[in-house]
Order: sequence, then C-alpha cells, then structure tokens
Amino acid sequence: MLTPISGKSVIVTGASKGIGKGIARVFAKHDANVMIVARTEADARAVAEELGQQGTGNVSAFAADVGDWDSQQAMAAACNERYGGIDILCANAGVYPQTPIEDMDPSEFDMVLNTNVKGTFLSVKACLPFMKEKDYGRIVLTSSITGPITGFPGWSHYGASKAAQLGFMRTACIETAKHNITMNAVLPGNIITEGLDGLGEDYLATMAASVPLRKLGVVEDIGYAALFLASQEANYITGQTIVVDGGQTLPESIEALE
Repeated sequence: MLTPISGKSVIVTGASKGIGKGIARVFAKHDANVMIVARTEADARAVAEELGQQGTGNVSAFAADVGDWDSQQAMAAACNERYGGIDILCANAGVYPQTPIEDMDPSEFDMVLNTNVKGTFLSVKACLPFMKEKDYGRIVLTSSITGPITGFPGWSHYGASKAAQLGFMRTACIETAKHNITMNAVLPGNIITEGLDGLGEDYLATMAASVPLRKLGVVEDIGYAALFLASQEANYITGQTIVVDGGQTLPESIEALE
C-alpha cells in the first residue's frame, strides 16, 4: 500500500486522450488535485469533467502548448494558484507521425523534437521554481521503448526524441536532486489507445502475439507506474527508467515465444 497522495497537486500534459488521460485518471482516482493540460480548452475541459467524478480531489482544465515557453509558464503559474503549489509533473505530451526518412520534410522532424524534447524541457523548467519553494517534487516523463530500446520504420524522429528525453533526464535529475526533486521515466510498449482505432482485430492480435504476456497494455498500466514513481515510497529513486511493455523487448525472435 502506497502512502496516499490525496491533496497532492499534479500536472499532466497531453492529458486529453491516450496515455495522458490514463495517467490523469489514476491520479484522480487516488484523490489528487489534477490539472488536465491539452492544446485546446475544450478538450481539456471535457476530460476534467469526466474524471472529476472519480475521486475527492479537484480536477481542472488548462490549455497550453508544451513547445511554447510563455504557455508553459502560464500553465505552472495556474497550477500554483489553483492548488497552492506543484507537487508532481507528468510530462506526457508527445506527437508521433509516421513518415519514412526519404519522405520526411525537415520541418516535420523539427516539429516532433520541438514537442517531445523541447516540450519536456520547457514543462520541467516552468514547474521547477514552484517545486523548489516546497523543497519537494516528483517529475515523471513518458518516454517509449521506441528509440531508447527498439526501432520502427517511420519513427526515426520519434525514436530520436524519446531517446533524447532520457539523456535530458539523466543530467536534469542531478541538478534537481538538491531540492528533493526526483525525475524518472516510464517507457511504454504497445498500449491500447485511440491511436490504434481502425487497425482491426487481426492486427491487434498480431501485436499481442509478439508480447510474452500475450496482451496489449492499457493506459492505466502506465498510470500506475507513474503513480509509484510519484509516491513517497519512490523517494530514493531518481534518473531511472521503468519499462512497461509486457515483456515485449525481451524475446530475441518471435520463435522464442513459440
């Protein structure tokens, strides 16, 4: 049983759908005060209204672009004003267009790195002053197995961005440690999200067959990993990664699962 996080203030970026929404749902269920951050106010508000019924904490909405410094400063200031500080940042926002290198416009490469890497940096930078005031903070990054461990055609920019997040984390966590602020990352494998809609049951079954646990993950699997890393029980863990992939990265070949 983890120490309750009720009353802790949590920012979740990219929380309008998918893994971000799953992370926010887990924290809301555990009675945290959660600020849902998305690009549009309407998307953020819809999730906040839905999750606000799932716990005793306060769930609110905020529109922000993680790639814009002014926007991230406004986000952090709003959380501080609403909840009296920032305890936990779940830097989850990311984009993942799939384009082969030969077909990729350089502007697309820049856009992915601006959102996934610079966005992580800006959200962390914006929240740090408020965490330092408390001499406490938990930062959880959503990285991926793609880039740090595996590769997939069309995701050269995405893979580069997710590996870069971990390089950023391993130095940033040293700088923040003196303020009792930890920083860790969750690396999801194949997780069922809206992005898989339309692929068909046969394709999803093929994906699941490559996973030793023989199933795809759900967004709450990532949420609970984030919850642990944000807990009091994880207070001596920083600069680390936890892979949540059902064992997907372990087999040397598909034959190993037969």
